[in-house]
Amino acid sequence: EARYLERDYAGRLRTNFLPSDSLRKINRWSYALEHTGTLNTGLAQVGNVGLNLNLNRVSDNNYWRDFPRSSSSLTQRLLSSDASLSWGRGYLTTSVRALKWQTLQDPLSVIVPPYDRLPQLKAAYNRVNVPVAGVSGFDWSVAGDFTRFSSDRLLTLQPNSARAVSIAQISRPWIAPEGYITPKLQLHATTYKFDAPLVGGATSASRAVPTFSLDSGLQFERQANLFGRNFTQTLEPRAFYVRTPYRDQSLLPNYDSGANDFNFATVFTENAFVGNDRISDANLLTLGVTSRLLNPDTGAEAVRVGVAQRLRFADQKVTLPGGLPVTDRISDLLFGTSINWVPEWSFDGTVQYNPKIGKSERSTFGARYSPSNYRVVSASIRRQRNVSSSLDVGWQWPINDLWGDKGKDLGAGNGQGGGRTYGVGRLNYSFQDKKLVDAVVGLEYDGCCWIGRVVLQRSQSGVTTANTPILFQLELVGFSRLGVNPLDTLKANVPRYQFLRDQITAPSRFTTYD
Repeated sequence: EARYLERDYAGRLRTNFLPSDSLRKINRWSYALEHTGTLNTGLAQVGNVGLNLNLNRVSDNNYWRDFPRSSSSLTQRLLSSDASLSWGRGYLTTSVRALKWQTLQDPLSVIVPPYDRLPQLKAAYNRVNVPVAGVSGFDWSVAGDFTRFSSDRLLTLQPNSARAVSIAQISRPWIAPEGYITPKLQLHATTYKFDAPLVGGATSASRAVPTFSLDSGLQFERQANLFGRNFTQTLEPRAFYVRTPYRDQSLLPNYDSGANDFNFATVFTENAFVGNDRISDANLLTLGVTSRLLNPDTGAEAVRVGVAQRLRFADQKVTLPGGLPVTDRISDLLFGTSINWVPEWSFDGTVQYNPKIGKSERSTFGARYSPSNYRVVSASIRRQRNVSSSLDVGWQWPINDLWGDKGKDLGAGNGQGGGRTYGVGRLNYSFQDKKLVDAVVGLEYDGCCWIGRVVLQRSQSGVTTANTPILFQLELVGFSRLGVNPLDTLKANVPRYQFLRDQITAPSRFTTYD
């Protein structure tokens, strides 16, 4: 592993090489390069250009199975090589990107590979609070995207294409302390040039879809006293209307579109899909209301309760390939709550309730207890009707607490003093399968000037198989780390995990020396 750090750029290169592997009878190798920084063009009118690299490659299709900890990719069988240049000046931003995937195929479980983007060119121009036709207060933007999509047509079952997208929108917000109203117009235009004919013989296609939306909300406040505490209680109703005419898109390929999840982050949006290949027709009204309890001195939120539902005035005809039109006039009800009554405890829950059958489609409930730094226990239950039900438990806690040694609160990134052992972990149990699906369990010992770690990770690699590596590491504080680094695994898996030492200064050239 090699790391570098300069004023204008930084990066890390990790490589592995195993000559003449006795298992596969070939040379095995992998590399991963991460780089971020700026390039000085030497041109005063251009200035600096941002450069970002995230390159990942391995030698063969079985690499993920034999070396499960070799890649930082979230999906072990899909490795991306992503390079981009970005530039911005004033209201204009531009970027050039090249994205190529390596798909590690298994004859018993073939993956449809994602599309390479070679290249992707993007530009956007945004203005806020500017006059239009003598009237002030308008926000408007124009964005463009040209992408060349390519993949294995035998697996994707659709032609590759060059796609150009342009999106223009204008809105006029009226905002006041008691509420707001924002009308918006948008035009989404797309053209395709295919490398093979579609069904019917067409080698090109185009589509233009206008959208009108009207977002509005009110803000009511009153002073309240609950359980001896003073609060500012809010009542925030919201109404969001969207109208998009139907455009037949059933013959168009799908390169990057997917269905939006139904949650509080997406229920007040114009398009039922993400990506640019599907723009949903819509004639619907989303109604919601939120109430919050706020600390009148700090503004901290103690309680939030919300509910939202969509009212559909016409069927949604645009679908993803293989999908069905949406005909329900009333959507499921979304209920959500979060409670942070005291700093140590927090609770949250979300329920998607189907009024037609009187049952919840999905629900999530979670709780977390964290009385101080390096002490946290969390648990959550997730359920999707007739699909899955699971329990997730995570923790980081000093084992010395068991015999009354509470240590010292030295602040985040400094541990609690030498001679202390910490238990860390996360368990995911499936009630439906009646088994432990994934697990991360470990111990950390803080010896003041050194830290020892041992972490066992179990991850499901198939229906009946799992990988269970054990990671060992010795950290010489402020100097180096020896062994396989489990910190990324702990940070990604254990909710609210805290490093025993945060690096404040630039890392040593020997950091994470394997």
